[in-house]
Amino acid sequence: MRYLAALAALSLLSAPPATCQRADPPRLVVLIAVDQLRPDYVPRFEGNLTGGLKRFYDAGAWYGRGEQDHAITETAPGHSTMLSGRSPASTNVVTNELGVPDPRHPLIGLPGAGASPRRFRGTTLYDWMLAVDPDVRALSVSRKDRGAILPIGRARVPVYWYQSGYFTTSTYYADSLPPWLLAWNGRQGAQRMAGRVWDLLLPADRYAEPDDQPWERGGAPHTFPYGISQDTSRAVLELIAMPYTDSLTLDLALEGARRLGLGTRSRPDLLSIGLSSTDAVGHGWGPDSRELHDQIVRLDRWLAWFQDSLARLVPRDRTIYVLTSDHGVTPFPEAAQARGRLAGRVVGDTVAARAEQALSARYQRRFGIEFNNGLLYGETGALRALGVDVDSLAAALAAQLGRYTGVTRLYTPRTLAAAPETDTDAMRWRRSIPPDFEWLAAASLAQGYIWSYSQFSTTHGTTNPDDVLVPIAFMGRGITPGRHERARTVDIGPTLAALIGVTPTEPVEGIVLPEVVRRP
Repeated sequence: MRYLAALAALSLLSAPPATCQRADPPRLVVLIAVDQLRPDYVPRFEGNLTGGLKRFYDAGAWYGRGEQDHAITETAPGHSTMLSGRSPASTNVVTNELGVPDPRHPLIGLPGAGASPRRFRGTTLYDWMLAVDPDVRALSVSRKDRGAILPIGRARVPVYWYQSGYFTTSTYYADSLPPWLLAWNGRQGAQRMAGRVWDLLLPADRYAEPDDQPWERGGAPHTFPYGISQDTSRAVLELIAMPYTDSLTLDLALEGARRLGLGTRSRPDLLSIGLSSTDAVGHGWGPDSRELHDQIVRLDRWLAWFQDSLARLVPRDRTIYVLTSDHGVTPFPEAAQARGRLAGRVVGDTVAARAEQALSARYQRRFGIEFNNGLLYGETGALRALGVDVDSLAAALAAQLGRYTGVTRLYTPRTLAAAPETDTDAMRWRRSIPPDFEWLAAASLAQGYIWSYSQFSTTHGTTNPDDVLVPIAFMGRGITPGRHERARTVDIGPTLAALIGVTPTEPVEGIVLPEVVRRP
């Protein structure tokens, strides 16, 4: 099977371009990555959608069972797959913490954690475009640093994210901000949100969900309306939990596209947009809340505004759009329990803490043993050098994880290597863990269970469908509208490459989706 997969990757690299040789090629590729957008939201709320999401659903090639087909379904790993054509095991972005944080590259002009793509391995669509067009232009913006950085990979192009009311970047990309971004920040868009109220966009009878569900926000104030502080220093932080950073991000993307002249050449440019408000609302109120419903309605309207505005800069028939997400989300376990279903929160950090404490006491040094969304990892090379039987240690720690209610499958490096390809969870763990990554044990959870220790939010990160499934939709001239079933986010990059006539410069795992690219 691995031999066949390698042949498939090589055949993709050598495949002839599809629609790329036409006389009027696309001028702009636009990736819209909506953080925590589940594929069921659009059909579920379709009656209230009239804008951009509705366009993707009706006029796009819509895959209702897109997959982030790896184990740790977090923001950083998910974004690393979208334009690279490769899984986190290849991009080396295993978790959020092991994603873009980089103190060696501080933010420009603002306090906050530094960031860069130093961990990212390999190439992305931008690199493939650059290989055939040295003048290609790109821009990536997001509320989150990882959402802005990882779709572009290691390229030093304009990449900006939100911090304390402004958009900035790190010294990995530049020494100063460009005049156009300083001018945009000078409008004080986030600060002007102070004192604003988030209330329902539509009449209350248009929302089927109850407004008062006790598990939302762990019982903290959780019913409409929600006021934003009058104090600007607090307001710019409170905005992160509300819909409005999406509107700011889209406005910045439009201004950046105009200022950089994206899509004004005869060859395609690239615009990547990460929208994070759905993630914030989903964590706090859950996927079955009235707040999430209202967030999707607002997102739908803002996307239409953005698409209509961008069409004044770049003709619609010269623009290719793709919509996807970095992960889904599991409903509040408390909501499932209230309905008599098996669900719960599982805390695996204790196993890591106890292992670190015991080993540190014995060997008088730390081994960096950590736990994240089912993965227990640490400095296994150092342990071996001290004579520790790492295989036995891994088996013992996996057994400890297996004592938690909700844990269904357990793997160690030895057992994962031997797992059959029919084991879906094992394959997702293989696509999450790089070959040279030092780890000890991995665990999967039953549906309805989450890795979490706080009742104030629900979350994602498991191998379960609620977290793995995402929408994937392509829209633009030459793309036949239709509803399709399965695709993977690693298919997005190769498919876009075929649409614009470039070729991946390294082997990829994804395929060119035949429903999108009609080969001669």
